[in-house]
Amino acid sequence: MDSAPPRRLVSLVPSTTESVCRLGAAAALVGCTRYCTEPADALRSVVRVGGTKNPAREAVLALRPDLVLANAEENRPEDIEWLASRVEVLVQTPRTIPQAANELRALAARLGTVDAAQLLLVRLEAWLTAAAADSLDAPPLRVYYAIWQKPWMSVGPDTYIHDVLSRLGLVNVCGEALERYPECEPAAAVAAGVEVVLLASEPWEFDAAQRDAIAARGSFGPAKLVLCDGRDFCWHGVRMADGFGRAVELVRSLRGR
Repeated sequence: MDSAPPRRLVSLVPSTTESVCRLGAAAALVGCTRYCTEPADALRSVVRVGGTKNPAREAVLALRPDLVLANAEENRPEDIEWLASRVEVLVQTPRTIPQAANELRALAARLGTVDAAQLLLVRLEAWLTAAAADSLDAPPLRVYYAIWQKPWMSVGPDTYIHDVLSRLGLVNVCGEALERYPECEPAAAVAAGVEVVLLASEPWEFDAAQRDAIAARGSFGPAKLVLCDGRDFCWHGVRMADGFGRAVELVRSLRGR
């Protein structure tokens, strides 16, 4: 592996694309997926190479990258393996915030932008400390984090989102599921004592109209239905520095603080 910073990058992960740009390496980014949306201004002239699950492999190679960035959860194993046999691929798949912090450091080191990452990680650490302090004198809230509606799906214990919820002082009502992304109907969440339902903006894009319709049906009983930006809960990388902070503020509002 070349130790010099890559001159031509292709990212197959939206959150990693954002990290590359905010770490100061946008000029090296020559390709990304159609789901890579942030930061919009920096991505206007970047070539799109398909989706996260179906990247155009030959189009990726045609861009002559010296590094491809991937995620074992968002990208298919066969695509990662095919690309890795032809070009250097950095695969990062964190399932906890500490893992994500370490992988952000590793990405920054590979890009030659360590100082930029350190500033963001200091902010993240401050928010983690604040969340831990908030949890000392507040009872945990039992939450259902909705990622899909047909069928209803949530997150299990072996996921990055579950770790975020835990560090916010929230109890995931699907936290003992065997699956990473279990199907869980509203009735089961009610039976588990759910108090708050977080309706995420991705991968299913819950909006105010859907929230109101769910409330009108009484699907989750007396639980409070709250829209949230899914990127603040599932995008690892530079998003953590501010996204986790926004999640802390959301939880504070739920607790009436």
